[in-house]
Amino acid sequence: MRKKLLSGNEAIALGAYHAGVRVATAYPGTPSTEILEELARFEGVYAEWSPNEKVALEVGIGAALGGARTIVSMKHVGLNVAADPWMTLPYIGVNAGLVLVSADDPGMHSSQNEQDNRYYAKMASVPMLEPADSQEAYRMMICAYDISEKYDIPILFRVVTRICHSRSLVKYEDQRIEVDLEYEKDHIKRVMVPGHARLRHPILLEKMEALKEEAESFPFNSVEMRSENVGIITSGVSYQYAREAFPEASILKLAFTHPLPENLIRGFSSHFKRVYVVEELEPFLEENIKAMGIDALGKLRVPRHGELDPDKVGKSVGELIEMDTGVKGISWTPPAVKELPVRLEELPLRPPIMCAGCAHRGLFYLLSKLKLIVSSDIGCYTLSVFSPIEGIDCQVCMGASVGMALGLEKAFLTSSKNKGKERQVIVALGDSTFIHGGITGLIDIVYNRGTTTVIILDNRTTAMTGFQSHPGTGKTIRGEATHALSLEELCKAVGVVSVKVVDPWDLKATEKVIREEVASEHPSVIIARRACIQLERDMIRKPFKVNEEKCNECGLCMKLGCPALTRRNDKLHIVASLCAGCSLCAQVCRKDAIAEVE
Repeated sequence: MRKKLLSGNEAIALGAYHAGVRVATAYPGTPSTEILEELARFEGVYAEWSPNEKVALEVGIGAALGGARTIVSMKHVGLNVAADPWMTLPYIGVNAGLVLVSADDPGMHSSQNEQDNRYYAKMASVPMLEPADSQEAYRMMICAYDISEKYDIPILFRVVTRICHSRSLVKYEDQRIEVDLEYEKDHIKRVMVPGHARLRHPILLEKMEALKEEAESFPFNSVEMRSENVGIITSGVSYQYAREAFPEASILKLAFTHPLPENLIRGFSSHFKRVYVVEELEPFLEENIKAMGIDALGKLRVPRHGELDPDKVGKSVGELIEMDTGVKGISWTPPAVKELPVRLEELPLRPPIMCAGCAHRGLFYLLSKLKLIVSSDIGCYTLSVFSPIEGIDCQVCMGASVGMALGLEKAFLTSSKNKGKERQVIVALGDSTFIHGGITGLIDIVYNRGTTTVIILDNRTTAMTGFQSHPGTGKTIRGEATHALSLEELCKAVGVVSVKVVDPWDLKATEKVIREEVASEHPSVIIARRACIQLERDMIRKPFKVNEEKCNECGLCMKLGCPALTRRNDKLHIVASLCAGCSLCAQVCRKDAIAEVE
């Protein structure tokens, strides 16, 4: 027996490897990214960064049908992209086990929403497992493949940011299961024409009935009977908060959360007049428990948004108990903490910001300067929405910026109030994001006679999630050389006549091209190409400095929002240790007061 301190993501990867996974696919997205990165280190595992989550799942389906145990991982919004194949997969079954890891992000640490993906299990009629720590993440991953193959069904393995990124001790046997199942033809089962699908749906419903019995005996569900007065039902990381907030309470910890083990829940609840449900985000457990006819309370006080913690759970559930019993002071009182020399509220705020020398900064500065209507996307460059650049008008999800721009253009063309604004619409999205979900939008612009200019911010990596490769980089997840997708040729192939490449560190040349293409009567693409400054450190040049005698304190350079530019003793100053030598500040200075350090 070995012991190791592992994050939840590392534990999931190790569990998948020991379960015999041979194929692993994903699209990078916080908080799930490290799962595939860890799996790529193991011999005997084929791992790939797919162009998007839909493709990742489709590759995974093929691998499972081909007899290989497979894991597909993504963040919560990634399952929106993969929802089409996900909803039909349970009809056709899996052959070898297939586990889809959905990493939800309560509190939106790195996401545009905090949707609750537990409903994807219910909607697709698939079993769902939720670990409460790294040890359970490891052991339940191995269990998941046995269940997947036993019932010929995919598993939704739902985790959250705190499970993914928190570390706890994991005990494990360093032994890998070998699984290689034979592929068998079965067109009625695996070709979902309506006639076949009508046959398969009742079979899927029968599987779900059988899985209810599986849930009842699932070894990771646990009952901790302590208090005779307070009974709490919870799951996943919420168990940790509930146990810490109420150490004397009786707790039913659910790990198999769809379908729910009804007999287990009824048996536990029978000891209490009312049970309290602790769960993050939506009342998934609470609604299902109430549907069983059990008196349960939770979201009347437990927040429906943001992450929970022991304080929130102690306060909210304490209020529920107080309502029922009239006894005050039930909630958890945190231990006294030694006061820090500086109170947290006195510390300066550190909002996220683009790096000094970031290739995106100059581009968005120009878009803001030209007063264009910018439909942008998800990436490091989204930070340009903040002051002082404020260079983005709208953003929703991966790749949506392109289609949204066409919609803006068509709306303005048919508007009396916004006539003429159609010439101001422009798209800005990253290279990885364009490949993920922007290509079809560009096809739509060309096909439906749009004139929008699309700017692809090609920084040669997926920088937002930690410099992962993508089809345009010419490297696989293991760094192996492969074909590098040509963005120029791709854009021309879908019908874009004007495709130009610019260096976003050259403001004058870039502005000239933007003005030309925005004025064009035809759709066009500008590729702003410069590698991420964190990826290509050899691009860093000599730092710049401010000549105080020439500087008139106009503050124009400060509109770039560069962290190397600051004020010292009421004078503009460049921090040499931060400056990447991109020269953007020197280019915008009208007094030639900024120059390279000699």
